[in-house]
Amino acid sequence: MSATADDPDYLRHGGFPEYEPADPAPGFVRFLAGMRRLQDLAVSANPSEDVWESAADRVDELVELLEPSEAPEGVPPAGRTPKLPGMGSLLQPPWLLTRYQPDGVEMRGEFSRFHVGGNSAVHGGVLPMVFDWLFGMIVHAADRPISRTAYLHVDYRKVTPINRPLVIRGRLDSVEGRKAFVSGELTDDDGVVLAEGHGLMVKLLPGQP
Repeated sequence: MSATADDPDYLRHGGFPEYEPADPAPGFVRFLAGMRRLQDLAVSANPSEDVWESAADRVDELVELLEPSEAPEGVPPAGRTPKLPGMGSLLQPPWLLTRYQPDGVEMRGEFSRFHVGGNSAVHGGVLPMVFDWLFGMIVHAADRPISRTAYLHVDYRKVTPINRPLVIRGRLDSVEGRKAFVSGELTDDDGVVLAEGHGLMVKLLPGQP
């Protein structure tokens, strides 16, 4: 039975908007790629003071350009464009969804300079965010109702590098009423496990945010 058939309030829990897949204009795709490169440069560039001032002026101009177009959640293409890296969201690393099935979800990609915590290794706090993203998609792929993360545990097995192809895979392990237990692994391209994650996703009740 589908989530909507099982739960008539599925689309209204917490006032969640309906997230239909977006098909953004080419300009947004270019903008997203440029912003990702800008994120890397924001944490790695060390120019002169006048260059920083010029960069800040251009950021101000960009904010002025886009601010009148600010829209409610669920309307902009960011976060709802599965064909783009990070689903079109700068919050997520630029990974692509390569498998989305009821029995499991897979994403592939690389981390960049923006994600470094130190010594060219990915910041430890980035990995729980990626696992949380994965677990949310697992729940949706399994046609479970809208859920929130109740707990998320990550075991760090090896240092996660930047600028190397990586894979993260996960699955729904079991269901107990409102509870969905999920797990996943982050590996390098050779299958070496870098981190493992386990989580509990709990179905929202009507009116819960």
